[in-house]
Parts: sequence; structure tokens; C-alpha cells
Amino acid sequence: MTRRLPPLNALKAFESAARQGSFRLAADTLHVTHGAISRQVQQLEEWLGVALFVRQGRRVELTAAGQAYLPTIQTAFDQIASATEKLVARAQGRRLRINVTPTLAMHWLLPRLTRFQLRYPGVELRLATSDAAINNQNADFDIAIRRGQEHWRGFVAHAFLTERELPVCSPALLERQPISQAEDLAHHTLLHSETRPVAWERWLAAAGVPALQPAATQHFDHYYLALQAAIDGLGITLGPLPVIEDELASGKLVAPLTGPEVTVKGYCWVVPQSLVEDELVSAFCTWLEEEAAKS
Repeated sequence: MTRRLPPLNALKAFESAARQGSFRLAADTLHVTHGAISRQVQQLEEWLGVALFVRQGRRVELTAAGQAYLPTIQTAFDQIASATEKLVARAQGRRLRINVTPTLAMHWLLPRLTRFQLRYPGVELRLATSDAAINNQNADFDIAIRRGQEHWRGFVAHAFLTERELPVCSPALLERQPISQAEDLAHHTLLHSETRPVAWERWLAAAGVPALQPAATQHFDHYYLALQAAIDGLGITLGPLPVIEDELASGKLVAPLTGPEVTVKGYCWVVPQSLVEDELVSAFCTWLEEEAAKS
């Protein structure tokens, strides 16, 4: 049976323009001109014999026919992408692309990856670090790991690691200026991170000293820099447990106070909807949960 299919490029133009509500944005996404998108959509409308968009200046809106057509086209593209990914993986040897926040990658995931490699020796892991928001336009990964659990359209997410914050510093710093209660932090430099802007405010409130004024503060754009500064003796930061359990066990960091341990946003794995039933992706997510349970 011969399939009656419209031009693929026209379908791609339609799906991108419909999803973004703009021919211009669709042109940017597909790396073509605005005119090319307009012509391809017009070609598709003529092929179908029905209008898919209502043009309103620079914005476009789907007609009722376009709204009915879009979900099926998106599902078809997802299925094609998934089938292609599986075929390429079988042909090249399986790769697993992991996109993870920098701090978790350096202090929790990397020290444990050997155990996954020993369990799946034929898998090539490709690790990238990023704090970028997740959406369909930058989903160049099989599994992402992010703090918090949000609703990401087109993805499935599941929390696997709870995080708790507690002041930590180098042993040498603590030896120079002991800390026995929260009020003693007033004699120290508190290290802040732009990626965790209210961490100290939250912890000091929980410790019952919301108005505490430290001797000094230092600010860093990423948390892993604040953590390294604490290891180097520059001040005190809020260390996430169990992410830094190796640093505590090795003595690079110490926790001078036993509490309070403030529970904050934990970590979840995030998988594109098209890969949810992939065996290797599922295996890695299960492994993450097993490692978190050990923590």
C-alpha cells in the first residue's frame, strides 16, 4: 500500500511554527529564512486543502484544523527520533548522554560512576555539566539531573536524592576560630553562591539567629566555587548532605555544628518522554536511586 504523505520539510516547518506560535522563531530553530517557513507552511496547506494558521501580523495562531493536526505530527516526530536514536545506538555501540549540575557531578556522581561502568562495561558515558533550564529545544541528553522537581513538558522526572544543608569549613579554619553554637558564625566569613541565593538566610532563621551579622561575606556565581573556597579555608559555606559526604569522610571539610540540618530542594532525574521505556536509560535511573539509597 502506497502511503500518501505530505512533504517532510513542510511538516517540520508546520510543527515548529505551531509549537512556538511564530514563523520567525521557527525559522531560527530550523536555521532557514522566515520566507522559507512561510512557503513551506503554504505548501502544506495547499497539499492538505485546508488552512492551518490564522496570520495576525508577526504572530500566527492555529486554526481548529491545525490544532487537531498538531498532536499527531508531534507524536510521529517523537517516534521517528526515538527509532533513529535506537538504531544509531545499536550501530555504533551504546552511548548514554548524561547532563548534570556541576556540583553534583563533581562531588557525588563522578566518584560513583565506576560502579555503573563495572555493571555495564559496554556502555560509553558522555557527561556534560549544566544548570540550564530544560526544554525541548536543548534536550541533547538521554538523562538530565536537576535540583527540584518541576513539570517539564515532554519529559518524565522523578526525585531520587534528598538534600540537607549544614555549615561546613576546613579543619584549619575551625582550629583558628572554634564554633560551638550558631552565634559563633558572627566571627567568620560566610560564603554565598548566586545559584543558592537564600541559603544562609534560610539556615540562620532555622538556627534561631536570623539577624546574625558575619564578620565578612564572599559571593560566588556557582556553588561549587563556594564549596572549594570552604575547602581552601576562605570561610564557611552551607554544605549539602549527602552530596559532600566524601569530603567529610576524608577530613577535607568538617561540620562544626550538628544542626539544624535544613532540608532543601533535592535532585531528580529527567528523561525525554520518548526514552522512558529505553532499557539502558531505565537502568541508569534505577542505579541513581540505588546509589542515593546508600547515601
